[in-house]
Amino acid sequence: MRILAVDTGTGTQDILLLDTRELVENSVKMVAPSPTMRVAGRIREATRQGRPLLLSGVTMGGGPCRWELERHLKAGLAAFATPDAARTFDDDLDAVKELGVQLVSEDEAAGMSGVERIETRDLDLEAIRAALTSLGAETRIDGLALACLDHGAAPPGYSDRLFRFEHLRQVVERENDLLAFAFRPEEAPDYLTRARALLGSRDGDTPAVFLDSAPAAALGALQDPRVAASEEQLVLNLGNSHTLAFHLRGTYIYSLFEHHTGLLDRQKLDSLSERLVAGTLRHEEVFAGNGHGVYYATPPDSRDPFVTATGPLRDKLRGSRLNPHFAAPHGDMMLSGCFGLVQAFAAKYPEHREEIERALTGQA
Repeated sequence: MRILAVDTGTGTQDILLLDTRELVENSVKMVAPSPTMRVAGRIREATRQGRPLLLSGVTMGGGPCRWELERHLKAGLAAFATPDAARTFDDDLDAVKELGVQLVSEDEAAGMSGVERIETRDLDLEAIRAALTSLGAETRIDGLALACLDHGAAPPGYSDRLFRFEHLRQVVERENDLLAFAFRPEEAPDYLTRARALLGSRDGDTPAVFLDSAPAAALGALQDPRVAASEEQLVLNLGNSHTLAFHLRGTYIYSLFEHHTGLLDRQKLDSLSERLVAGTLRHEEVFAGNGHGVYYATPPDSRDPFVTATGPLRDKLRGSRLNPHFAAPHGDMMLSGCFGLVQAFAAKYPEHREEIERALTGQA
């Protein structure tokens, strides 16, 4: 079986094509610019050329592309967007119009001329297949495992940060397991609009699973032999945009916090992590500091977990008093999320579980 795992972040899009007949280490792996970075680059070039924009497609990750859109509008240039594409910048379309974006229907967009057309999409299977073809790799895909960080469609006037964190809390309350964050296409909640758009971009009825990027990274880090050998773990995923910490016993969650990586230095990370494990870190403090929040599911068995870090900004913990182990599952830190995604696919499609687990444990 060939599973394509795509972990879409703010800075990079991490890709793994796992063939269960081969060694994991021999899998096709790519770390490419994220879709939002590519769209941001195209908007920036349109701004440089003084061209109006037409954004169409589906809801995708914002961040860099939103920042470039704001610069484009501040330069006095026009921007048009179809409703689904516009939700990339805010789920509240009135808020998008307040930015200065002019909303148009799909039919209106099709008839427009003299604009720079940019498609918004987190998953571009055509581009991935083209890259595989150029490398001489087989392009057959039997299953898709997809990740991104979805804030969810918060009601107008409601905090996106709080809405996302309430989603995390509700999932753990319903079923305390990192794998509970995994959804088949028919299971993904309606309010996870970015996730549903991601799943909707797949080929036909290809079996697929969605998993939030942070639990995916934690599941991948647990596949590092040193991490797996410990009874309890504190896993910190330092992404380009968000940092999530999970105090775990395997996939069982004792507590977690989420914050914005750009607001954290080593001293802050040390303090937040130590107080999470001690049970003294408060949700209100993290939220007031422009983070997302803190959640305690159950008291831990100990207060001395094995600390491990993953994610592209893990060097923020270099020299930390936490003395973290930098996880490298199957020899590749940047693919932590992808390895977690493959595990989630196995959990959601049990008919393939044994085959996938054999491959992940080197028994292919």
